[in-house]
Amino acid sequence: MSGANNQTPIIQGWCPGALRPMQSGDGLVVRIRPRGGRLTPDQARAIATMAMAHGNGLIDLSSRANVQLRGVTEASHPALIEGLRALDLIDANAEAEARRNIVVTPFWDASDATQDLAARMTQALSTANAPALPGKFGFVIDTASVPMLREVSADIWLETGPDGLLLAAADHPLAKPVTAATAIPEAVALAHWFIIKGGVTEGRGRMAALLKRHALPEGFTVPRLPVVAPPRPGPSAQGQLVGFEFGQMQAETLAALADLGALRITPWRMLLIEALTEAPQISGLITDAADPMLRVIACTGAPGCLQAHAATRPLARSLAPRLTETLHVSGCAKGCAHPTAAPLTLTATSEGFALIRNGTASGTPLRVGLSAADLTETNILTETP
Repeated sequence: MSGANNQTPIIQGWCPGALRPMQSGDGLVVRIRPRGGRLTPDQARAIATMAMAHGNGLIDLSSRANVQLRGVTEASHPALIEGLRALDLIDANAEAEARRNIVVTPFWDASDATQDLAARMTQALSTANAPALPGKFGFVIDTASVPMLREVSADIWLETGPDGLLLAAADHPLAKPVTAATAIPEAVALAHWFIIKGGVTEGRGRMAALLKRHALPEGFTVPRLPVVAPPRPGPSAQGQLVGFEFGQMQAETLAALADLGALRITPWRMLLIEALTEAPQISGLITDAADPMLRVIACTGAPGCLQAHAATRPLARSLAPRLTETLHVSGCAKGCAHPTAAPLTLTATSEGFALIRNGTASGTPLRVGLSAADLTETNILTETP
C-alpha cells in the first residue's frame, strides 16, 4: 500500500540531497545546498540548464534555503551529479552532504563575518570527527546586523546579539556569548553535547525535544534579541527580494534571474538578487509585498507527492484572496512545506481536510472532514475563533 493511502504518513527521518535524492510522484527530488547560501550567475544558469536536461524543468525553493530539482530519473541522475560536481555544489559523500545542513542569512555584507563563519562551519562538519547528527538536524548562521531566521526549523544558531555574536539552541530564550574565533568550535561542541545527552534515537532527534529533558550546559545566560518578522518582496540594502508562488519556478525563470546578478537563497522561498535596485520584470515572480499569494504556503500535494491525500495548491490559490493571516495547506500530517506552527493550517487526510489553528500540520484539529467545497464556498476559515 502506498503512503498516499495511509492515514499516518511515512516519516523518512532525513531530507533529500543531491547524492541521496528522494522519490516523489513526479520523479526524484534532488536537493542542492548552495555553499554560503549563494549561487553565482554561472552556477544558477548551469542549474537551470540541468533542470531542463535531467529533470522536468521545475525548481523548488525549500524552507531550509535550498534549491530542489524535480522530475529527475534514475537514468539522468548520474549526469546531473557530474554537472553539479563541476560547479562545486556536491559534497564528498552523502553523509557529509547531510551534515551540511546550514541556513545562512541572505542579508550579510562584506563587513560582517557571515560568509567566513559559513565556510568554517562547512569545513568543521566535513571532518572525520564531525558529530554524527540526525538527517534533519540543522544549523543557522543569522549574523547580519539584525537576526531574522528565528522561525527556521533548525537546532543550533549563531546569531547577532545585543553585544556581539551568540550561540543559541532551538527556541531557548537564552544564548551563550561567543566570538568570531570561538563560534564554530562552540557550535560543534554543542552538537556533540546533544549526542552525548541522548538527543539521537534510532538516527532521529531534534534539539528542542532534548531541551525538554536536559538543561543547556553552563554559559547560556544572555537573552536573545526579539523575533523579527520575515521580510516581504522588495528592495533591501543587499539587493532585490523576489518571491514565487509556493516557492516554485520554471528553469527558464532561474536562467533569466541569473542574468541580473548573483542569487542568495532564503528560507522564505524567495531569492535575493545581489545589488539590484529595481524589481525585475520577469514573468512568474512575486514582487508586490501585498500579493495575496504570500499568505499561503502549500507543499507539492497530490499527485506530485506519493504521501499526499489531496491536491493542495489549487485550494491554496483559491483561498488566498480571502485570507487575512497565513494559511498552510499540507498534503499530509508531515507538514514538509512549513514544519513550524502557522495561524491557520489545513491538513489533508483520507476523510477530507482537518482545520488547525496556531499549530502544525499534525496538530489537534478544530474541524475535520472538510471538503474543498466547504472551504471555498463558506467562511469557515475566517469565522474560526
